[in-house]
Amino acid sequence: MALDQLHDVIRRCQAIPDDGFKAEDYDQFQMAGRSCLEEGKTAEVMDIVTEEKNKEIVKSMGWNLLGPLVKIVLRKEAESLQHCLTTLKHVLEVCSPKELLVGLLEQIEDADVDNIAETIILLLQPLQTALLKLGKKKASSLGMSLSTVLNQISQLPVPYTKEQEEDDVYGLCQCCAALIEFVKPFVDEVDRGRESKPIVAENEQRTELLKFCMKSLGNPVLQSQLNKVPGSAEDSPLRHFAAEILVILSCIGESLPALLLHHLVKKKAEPGFLEEDVKYPKESLACLSYLLFVQHIGIERFPTVFSPLFILQFNMQYIEVLLKSTEESMLSKGLELYEKSLQRIEDNILPMQLLEVKRFLSVPQDLVTVMTLCPIQHLRTEALAVFQLYMDKFDTEGKHKLFGCLLKISQHAGVQGYIIKNIKNQIDLSLKPGNSNVWFSGPQLLPLLHLVLSLPEGPETDLLQNFDRIMGSLNLLRYLLIRDKEWENHTGIWTELYKIEENFLKLLHTGLKMSKAHYEAEIKNTKENNRTGPKESKAVCTLTVGGEKLSNMTPEMHLQVLQSAMFTFDLIESVLARIEELIEVKVKP
Repeated sequence: MALDQLHDVIRRCQAIPDDGFKAEDYDQFQMAGRSCLEEGKTAEVMDIVTEEKNKEIVKSMGWNLLGPLVKIVLRKEAESLQHCLTTLKHVLEVCSPKELLVGLLEQIEDADVDNIAETIILLLQPLQTALLKLGKKKASSLGMSLSTVLNQISQLPVPYTKEQEEDDVYGLCQCCAALIEFVKPFVDEVDRGRESKPIVAENEQRTELLKFCMKSLGNPVLQSQLNKVPGSAEDSPLRHFAAEILVILSCIGESLPALLLHHLVKKKAEPGFLEEDVKYPKESLACLSYLLFVQHIGIERFPTVFSPLFILQFNMQYIEVLLKSTEESMLSKGLELYEKSLQRIEDNILPMQLLEVKRFLSVPQDLVTVMTLCPIQHLRTEALAVFQLYMDKFDTEGKHKLFGCLLKISQHAGVQGYIIKNIKNQIDLSLKPGNSNVWFSGPQLLPLLHLVLSLPEGPETDLLQNFDRIMGSLNLLRYLLIRDKEWENHTGIWTELYKIEENFLKLLHTGLKMSKAHYEAEIKNTKENNRTGPKESKAVCTLTVGGEKLSNMTPEMHLQVLQSAMFTFDLIESVLARIEELIEVKVKP
């Protein structure tokens, strides 16, 4: 039935001039052809399409068969596969490139999730051929094609391990390899144009290829694991794809240093030009920086004239972008880029003036967020190591200012305790012979000491929530009283002792009394309720400790938490008592 309809349409159209086809002719040809293919008449359709006398009809209407042909080819059914491939090849050879372009992109865009990779791999070469037939006026079509393909590729899961990349179950690696082959002739055209015309800023095709590279760096490269495979001479498929993207950038005349420094020197946007943040996305540039300075991909194209400090300065914007992400791949790359940028710099040389640059304080705050809130253990550990590395790079004046700033802006007691430990280490170093410095001894140290030896909210401070900070402060004070002799008083601690007693130790005593009284009453009430309360009321209860609400607790668990809090108060009290003993011995007449 469908085959008869197709023959009827063909016979009728053979009598019509090429420019005389009507919309209904196209519709009938498409419906009859689709029905024949779906009914398995693939050999008959092949014969009709490839017959020489039907060439003009196929040239005008054949592209309408792309959809059903692609679907059958993807099924890989032995009895129809070769017929459909032959038909598809003929349609691609004779049809108008503009119509083919629309039809091919439609097939790629409408591909089922399970067939995205196979569809792209099947149609990229025909798409390339259609674009090349468009001649010089193909830039916008090339851009549309690349955008469509990348949008579809972005739906494919990115392999996380070497084994997953080798298996390539979802076909992402194959798509990336095919995509590099797809763009090569267009890159070559731009490259040849650069040789004859040095100024290529207005080259539309170059702009589309630049957008492609930037988008590829954002996804899939930024999401990929790009470390070299130990013991292997060959790069992994995704690492190879990343390297090829950098080669393309160079071929189209993009300077890698100019790209990375773009946001520092970009000109004011002009009407009609592509928005700068769209043309040069920061995430993509962050990925480029990671490829260069961590993976050393393309580093031979980067000049060696830039100092390690300058590289750190312009990388801070990219580290910030990566550390603000919640995705493991981006956080990991941000930490690696931060670490590598710092490792190029000697310890104790960064000047205090750098801290006047906003990112030199805001990026460490992002690092603290990763240290304290990231759910992935190894990233928290790496962030802490980078945090220490960052502090180590500043000179003594810089460390003094950095510690003070971080103490003021950090809201996490554990981080505050860690900073106080670093302050103690710097004071200890300055007290050793030949290492004295003005920033961690004498008058310059005192404002920092008073900042450390304080309670954030006076006697009402939550001692459990601030335990790490309080213990760090007490341990620092105990160390100073033992290490810095009263008659030497290098740190000025003995001169300021009366202020510290009044503004810190007495307030801490008061806070301890209040907290212990509260928890002792809670323990007494809990024991009383356990003894006398009805059984059904003993199932669960809720308790707030250290600012955190602990719900669905049994009475036994409730009591254990309260007793643990009392043990914490006893620990603080024991260190406090030791400090008071030291003060009493030292100041006794």
